[in-house]
Amino acid sequence: MIAHRGSSYSAPEHTFAAYDLAVAEGADYIEQDIHRTSDGVLVVIHDATLDRTARGDPVACAGSVSEKTIAQIRSCDAGSWFNSLRPDRARAEYVGLKIPTLEEVIERYGSRSRYYIEMKDPDKYPGIETELMALLVKHGLTVAAEGRPRVIVQSFDAASLKRFNALDPRLTVIQLVGQQSSAETVAMLDGIMRYASGIGPHRAGVDRSLVDAALRKGFMVHPYTVDDPAEMKTLLDIRVSGMFTNRPGMLREVIANR
Repeated sequence: MIAHRGSSYSAPEHTFAAYDLAVAEGADYIEQDIHRTSDGVLVVIHDATLDRTARGDPVACAGSVSEKTIAQIRSCDAGSWFNSLRPDRARAEYVGLKIPTLEEVIERYGSRSRYYIEMKDPDKYPGIETELMALLVKHGLTVAAEGRPRVIVQSFDAASLKRFNALDPRLTVIQLVGQQSSAETVAMLDGIMRYASGIGPHRAGVDRSLVDAALRKGFMVHPYTVDDPAEMKTLLDIRVSGMFTNRPGMLREVIANR
């Protein structure tokens, strides 16, 4: 059970509020999308720009993440947008939430959670693979715990994943796959297995034939992003290895009631 940007149905994505809730709801992994600031800090935010999820100074809190310093990023409010867009789920404590750095997330949750990290736009950030690996080593996340990886790294960019995999082939790497047919994804599996441990396909392109083909190769299959309980059940029935959801509490209930 992978909490997509945290428990992001109920709280502002990629904030401590969303992650705290995901951990409380029993998520196996919490997801972080990472970008890099102009002064070289890995920060957790989905979009390449601040425009959608940050409020504050119009210079510091708008435009490309890569053009901002960490001090500018820290000045932004990452919660108010959620209250405005989703008034039925708004909470006063979401106002003023901050965009965390990746290290702050790891330090906050430690061994209480596992981490599923997506390198966003890696070509835009030369050397990000080495920087991410150094951070994982620093915090002891390269060693599995209780038979499961403490961290999984994913990207749509195969070249970036290959660079990361070359740094330590023991780590778990997942190749993200866009919206395409299951047959198209099956045709990619032999190439992907040279550097990755599994695939992250869009949920619309997942069927039993894909899952069976992947499992025969020892691949994990982690579709994204599933919030409908009927669809969760269908995917569990065809034996996916896990799935991304904005609603980990709901997925936990579906699993418990099977």
